[in-house]
Amino acid sequence: MESVNCSCNRGYGIGSSMDRWQPCLHTKSFNSSLSLKPPSPHPLSFSFRHKPSTLRHATHYLPESHSLLHALHVSSRSGDTHLAKTVHATLLKHDEDTHLSNALISSYLKLGLFPHALRVFLSLPSPNVVSYTALISALSKSRRERHALALFLRMTRSHVPPNEYTYVAVLTACARILHSHLGLQVHAAALKTAHFDSTFVANALASLYAKCESFQAALKLFNQTRHRDIASWNTVISAAVQESLYDTAFRLFRDMQATDAFRVDDFTLSILLTACASLMEGQQVHAHAIKLGLETDLNVGNGLIGFYSKCGILDEVEWLFEGMRVRDVVTWTEMVTAYMEFGLVDLALKVFDEMPEKNSVSYNAVLSGFCQNGEGLEALELFIKMVEEGLELTDFSLTSGVDACGLLGDYKVSKQVHGFAVKFGFGSNGCVEAALLDMYTRCGRMVDAEKMFLRWELEEFSSVAWTSMICGYARNGRMEEAISLFHVGRSDGKLRMDEVAAASVLGLCGTVGHLDMGKQIHCHVVKCGLQSNMEVGNALVSMYFKCGNVDDAMRMFNDMPCTDVVSWNTLISGNLMLRQGDRALEVWVKMREEGIKPDQITFVLIISAYRQTNSNLVDDCRSLFDSMRAVYQIEPTSEHYASFISVLGRWGLLQEALQTINKMPFQPSALVWRSLLDGCRLHKNTMIGKWAAQNILSLEPKDPSTFILVSNLYSASGRWDRSEMVMENMREKGFRKHPAQSWIICQKKIHTFYPRDRSHPQEKDIYSGLEILILECLKLGYEPDTSFVLHEVEEHHKKTFLFHHSAKLAATYGILMTKPGKPIRVVKNILLCGDCHAFLKYASIVTKRDIFLRDSSGFHYFSNGQCSCKDCW
Repeated sequence: MESVNCSCNRGYGIGSSMDRWQPCLHTKSFNSSLSLKPPSPHPLSFSFRHKPSTLRHATHYLPESHSLLHALHVSSRSGDTHLAKTVHATLLKHDEDTHLSNALISSYLKLGLFPHALRVFLSLPSPNVVSYTALISALSKSRRERHALALFLRMTRSHVPPNEYTYVAVLTACARILHSHLGLQVHAAALKTAHFDSTFVANALASLYAKCESFQAALKLFNQTRHRDIASWNTVISAAVQESLYDTAFRLFRDMQATDAFRVDDFTLSILLTACASLMEGQQVHAHAIKLGLETDLNVGNGLIGFYSKCGILDEVEWLFEGMRVRDVVTWTEMVTAYMEFGLVDLALKVFDEMPEKNSVSYNAVLSGFCQNGEGLEALELFIKMVEEGLELTDFSLTSGVDACGLLGDYKVSKQVHGFAVKFGFGSNGCVEAALLDMYTRCGRMVDAEKMFLRWELEEFSSVAWTSMICGYARNGRMEEAISLFHVGRSDGKLRMDEVAAASVLGLCGTVGHLDMGKQIHCHVVKCGLQSNMEVGNALVSMYFKCGNVDDAMRMFNDMPCTDVVSWNTLISGNLMLRQGDRALEVWVKMREEGIKPDQITFVLIISAYRQTNSNLVDDCRSLFDSMRAVYQIEPTSEHYASFISVLGRWGLLQEALQTINKMPFQPSALVWRSLLDGCRLHKNTMIGKWAAQNILSLEPKDPSTFILVSNLYSASGRWDRSEMVMENMREKGFRKHPAQSWIICQKKIHTFYPRDRSHPQEKDIYSGLEILILECLKLGYEPDTSFVLHEVEEHHKKTFLFHHSAKLAATYGILMTKPGKPIRVVKNILLCGDCHAFLKYASIVTKRDIFLRDSSGFHYFSNGQCSCKDCW
């Protein structure tokens, strides 16, 4: 091998051949380009000073050297540490033999005895390239990259020329800690010493550029590599997948197949499975695996399980898992993750309990699965158990623990979790910081969230922080601030439009009902190449439905290259939002024909669909509810019972609804009783309604919505005195309902209104216009219903309060600010009251306008004095 001066005082030279891509480097030394900091929690100190030795460096093997080499080989293979130490003791009695010492270092490293290997290394008077490389490689593999690089710097100062294996180890360390500057210098050194021609070195460089620079840089290097192997192709294909360049990845795969010298391996197929944007592409890769006999390979099997989970085909996932002859901890963890993604928490826990081996990733899969399924309390309990039992906690573990706290929305627990994060050194971790910020917003701690956001310094997670704050504002009803922050983030370049940001902002547009902004985000999605991402596609479908744009929602769904159970649930939910129960049932039929297995959410939605059908289909609903356990192996929960009771109540079967509740296998929740109470309100059944109300109050004595429901029940049956008594009781207890808020988007700006709101700049025009509109509606027969006024005031004051509800103010503003004949679109954060509902029906006649209002129950379409909800909401 050509000797090269690699001292820290001289930079590596650059070859002169212009047909090779060469990094442009300044002549800075390695030593000055690398800032070494001891990693936590176990810093490793190197002392490279050798004790003076009178031993002569051996130039020949010991007489029994072959036997000793064989013994070391046996010790490594059998895991016999005692045998390796015996050989070590034998070597100490003789002159130094570098060859045997290197073999001993290698054996110690294979046995996991790094301190012993280091001791042997330090005892060598003149370590050679093999000695250094063995130790550098071990440090790099054990995630002590900075120590590996420090040792490499010492090697260059000792004038020991590196070989191709040294370069690979150093480049791997650079890639892991994203040290591109040193990597560029190593590239230059490899060019000078002709080691770039080594396939191993070229592959390591391609991997470095893919992680630290760009895919194009890695591809350019790949194209200049003279001698490629299958690892070269896998490296560049993997780099394309990491950049979401899926079409490029498949093009490279086809180029690879066209090269006769190469054969696809298990790693190639597992990479391609993550790149499949449609079910058909994945099935083609699956067929290729079968053709090559790799279907049962561990990596391919794990990749197939992950792919079919992503596509929502549980049967295929289970079939693959059962057919795998060899399973590792990844396989089992993939199954836990799959069941969690399908909402089958009990099956996921069953698989977890059966796992022959568990690691931190397995526990994290259960932890994140709990969070994913809204099981915040279970997630927090598991996190506490992991802490108490001393299990390994990663930043992912703590992030899930913080997410669980956010789901619970508990202020006190959130402070404890934050304190734990700081105490255990995760306080400056970007992932944990981002999760803490999101937790603050979910716990209503917006002041703390704003303080944390304003002092945010982690540039790598800047986009995540902006996304969390935007969603936090939206979650806490501060829509205008959310939209404003989005525009600031985009204009300043702080908010990067990745799949998470796109899905989050699209969710915000849907919540607000901001169709124009939603379309702009859709354009950004296409521009950024995210249109094939399934989560983004689902968010787009949901956004269009929430904005009332059915045609674009259906077009987006039909154009999605791959759909899962979430996609179909979104489609069903969108139709229910528009009160199209029959259309939702048609989607359900098509979903089964496509082989998509429903989850728990699917059944909540489909059962609810029977409440909004044009004809009474209770018998079909009853059959579906009974088939959940027998046919689909899904145990009905409180949500399913509540949906079924709601259907029975809608069609007047209140006695059957009460009997169903009494036969429930577990204690009925307040949600179930509330569904019954709502049915009683529709059919003016005060007797059963009173019983339902008593049960709700015993379960949730401080929930003001229950008092309002009971009051509305008495009002609907004409018992005004009883209605007033209920409201008086609510006032005496000091309960207040959730503040009503309505908004309308005019001229690309959100205009928000509260009851009796006079903060709007045009409030005089709004109130004047509303007075005129009320007078015209009164002429047509509108009768104000003061039972919806919750304040204890005189009757004439009640009418004043009633006339100035937020929905009336928002609709009036829309009528004043839009051209005649244009539809009005209003969004309300809670259920529309009965009086506003009646008023808007008359307003549609007076103004000859179509009025669309979305409340917590779905869309109301007022036209010519009628509403699409048929007065049932």
